[in-house]
Amino acid sequence: MNAVKSLQQDPRMAWRNGVSLTALIVLALVLLVGIMVGAVPVGLREIWQALMGDMTGETYQIIYNIRLPRVFIGAMVGMNLALAGCVLQGVLRNPLADPGIIGVSAGAGLAAMLVMILWPELTAFVPLAAFLGALMALVMVLALAWNKGVQPLPMVLAGVAVAALLGGGISILMVLYPDRIQGTVNWMAGSLQGRSWDHIRMILPYSLIGVLGVILSARYLNWLQLGDEVAKSLGVRVHALRFGLIVLAALLAASAVSVAGLLGFVGLIVPHITRMLIGSDFEYLMPCSALLGAVTVVAADLAARTVFSPVEIPVGIFMAFLGAPFFIYLLRKGMRG
Repeated sequence: MNAVKSLQQDPRMAWRNGVSLTALIVLALVLLVGIMVGAVPVGLREIWQALMGDMTGETYQIIYNIRLPRVFIGAMVGMNLALAGCVLQGVLRNPLADPGIIGVSAGAGLAAMLVMILWPELTAFVPLAAFLGALMALVMVLALAWNKGVQPLPMVLAGVAVAALLGGGISILMVLYPDRIQGTVNWMAGSLQGRSWDHIRMILPYSLIGVLGVILSARYLNWLQLGDEVAKSLGVRVHALRFGLIVLAALLAASAVSVAGLLGFVGLIVPHITRMLIGSDFEYLMPCSALLGAVTVVAADLAARTVFSPVEIPVGIFMAFLGAPFFIYLLRKGMRG
């Protein structure tokens, strides 16, 4: 009864809960459609039988070994990238901060490719290598852009420079090892094709650590928005907190890159849309961003593999066509400001 009265007294709370519940329902529907739709369509009854352990037939193999891992990985990748972008935008107070735009994804991608090409037997360590590469790229960007703080435009320019440098490293690997890159072509474009339960087991521990860390840090992100002096007066060790959150953001972005490749713009688009819907309170912004990030990637992957059927394009290319105009709009808006 008290909860109902509280919601009636605070319509903003009711709106936030409504948006979150809607995002959760949409995510469930998108996951279901992602399992049903494809070159071989399947029905609800067949999905239910497969989930209940019906181990016979080709349909079971399609559902259990192809589509379920694909949609689950898409949801986890979208969630991780959205949270990484959300945290970076909050920590750096930069609306253009995104793992792809500021070079973090390129660093993770180069490190992951080094392992996949040079030491393919160490595939289980790809997320860890990607994490270290992401941290390296972020340190380079901050070092180049820092001038008594980090402003949006210098950080974007530094990110472009670092991404170009690390992209050159990826190109060198392609030239030196042309016989080994065939399996990484779709990965470089950002693709969920061929993902399996092994990829889920590879990304899951890193995702759990990153998600739990940023969710527990939501209130501290809110304090950072009040300014460093106010945050310090509340007992926050500002520099240590920033470093820890940046590490968590790098971990989330790297885990996503390690299984889905260079998938961009999710961490830029989703936090902005979520902020417009429910406001800037990180205690609500981050969980809702995670849900909408999962919806975005799963829906984009569904469109990428069905719109041009029977040709399947990587979801990273599809997201680039959606995200590039949005980024240009934000950049022009920031320059006018």
